[in-house]
Amino acid sequence: MAEQMLAADGRPLKASLNRALRRQKLRALALIAPLFFFILISFVMPIADMLFRSVENEIVENTLPRTVDTLQDWDAASGEAPSEEVFSALYTDMALAVEYKSHTRLGSRLNYETTGISSLFRKSGRRVGRFDTDVYTKAFEAADPAYADPVKWSEWMADDSIRGALPRTASAYDGWAEMIVNAEGDDPLEEQPWDFVYTALYEDATAGGTLPIAADLSGVERVSIRAQFEDIDENWTDPDVWRTIKTYSPTYTNGYFLNSVDLMKGAEGIEARPENERIYIILFIRTMIMSLSIMGMCVLLGYPIAWLLANLPDRTANMLMILVLLPFWTSLLVRTSAWKVLLQQQGVINDTLVWIGIVSDGNRLELINNQTGTIIAMTHILLPFMILPLYSVMKTIPPSYLRAAKSLGATNWTAFWRVYFPQSVPGIGAGCILVFILAIGYYITPELVGGTKGVFISNRIAYHISSSLNWGLAAALGTILLAIVLLLYWVYDKIVGIDNVKLGADPCLHCHHMQRRASVSGTTVFA
Repeated sequence: MAEQMLAADGRPLKASLNRALRRQKLRALALIAPLFFFILISFVMPIADMLFRSVENEIVENTLPRTVDTLQDWDAASGEAPSEEVFSALYTDMALAVEYKSHTRLGSRLNYETTGISSLFRKSGRRVGRFDTDVYTKAFEAADPAYADPVKWSEWMADDSIRGALPRTASAYDGWAEMIVNAEGDDPLEEQPWDFVYTALYEDATAGGTLPIAADLSGVERVSIRAQFEDIDENWTDPDVWRTIKTYSPTYTNGYFLNSVDLMKGAEGIEARPENERIYIILFIRTMIMSLSIMGMCVLLGYPIAWLLANLPDRTANMLMILVLLPFWTSLLVRTSAWKVLLQQQGVINDTLVWIGIVSDGNRLELINNQTGTIIAMTHILLPFMILPLYSVMKTIPPSYLRAAKSLGATNWTAFWRVYFPQSVPGIGAGCILVFILAIGYYITPELVGGTKGVFISNRIAYHISSSLNWGLAAALGTILLAIVLLLYWVYDKIVGIDNVKLGADPCLHCHHMQRRASVSGTTVFA
């Protein structure tokens, strides 16, 4: 048997090599770890949070858990408001939500789906504590003083048999005790339960539940909780309000995505929104068209500039490059504001056209607060992002290629189109992707110069994040926009090939232009 080879330290050579490789891998991981965690925290986690917010809907279930549970048996298509039992559950949930100050957030959430619910919840929150349910509290206190003892209540609620006999009371007491600790900062053993707990106790007793201490409730007149809510606002008897609560009671919902494509959840399933409320599909289409238009304008304007910079002497090219980079040294807000001055009907451009005589004073061009103004301003802002990739690619294309083509009989146009242009395509691809992705997410410039007809879908996303605070809808719109960009990226890769997108050309990659059979100016040549 052959002897095992040993390293200098006496260990087996294979084990020493494996150990050295592990150290190299650990060092490599340590080098990339900061970048990995930076990308994870600043890029991956925000996108994951956005995806979650677009379907998350816990606020309804967390704020109205008893109402949601009892509402499951209600027929949303019946055209009638729910039963007294549902309103009693709502009373308990609302009384607790007011203390947590969560009823206003819930109202705002549901108001996204049905206008008016936000004010309904705010109004009810102010008056739910003044319901005429103290008659139940007084009746139980009169029946036995133990019903006013917080310690006795704690003992009863610790008994599983009593909890099983009084399910509504147990749920109401648990919610009250948790609220006393978390919201009030008090001890449930020192606080008498509130009226809604006694209301639940009365309902359990009249439903056949066994009380911990017998109490004669025959002389107590039942208080209609439904009537109490109706006195606050008659909209509480509107089936549409309850249908909205039931529809958006699940923990996760597709409602945000439906709203993002001008659909909604109706009584019989998914329905189209009224025609006057359909805005998002139009905005998505407009965003795509305008972003592609801006990209095309940048190609048309940027290509000759990049060619000029790449073919001028270095000294002159460097001076002109400063002019290309100059916009980067100016605030975006300043540049956009300057375009507002230039494009308005009494602005510099219209004044110049009138002075020259191209347009009359009464027919000044409308260049602002529309798509035209947005395209002009954003083309100016994004043009450097097209010029720089083109310049980096064109700078690596040897001028001898054009001279060789011309020496073989090609015209200037044929030499450019058959030899020079194909080698600049990687720069065009890189610039187009860069400009398109930047354009599709812009919202400051369209907001300032676009008016109502020149804004992008990103403007609505910004509005829902900063003004309406409908983060779920903003997340859904952002997710759809991300999916569209990825889809277009995939289509581009299939048609053009992402491998052809480069920020600098490899001359060797294009040597086939001088090594293949080519037809130049009608003459067959071999290079």
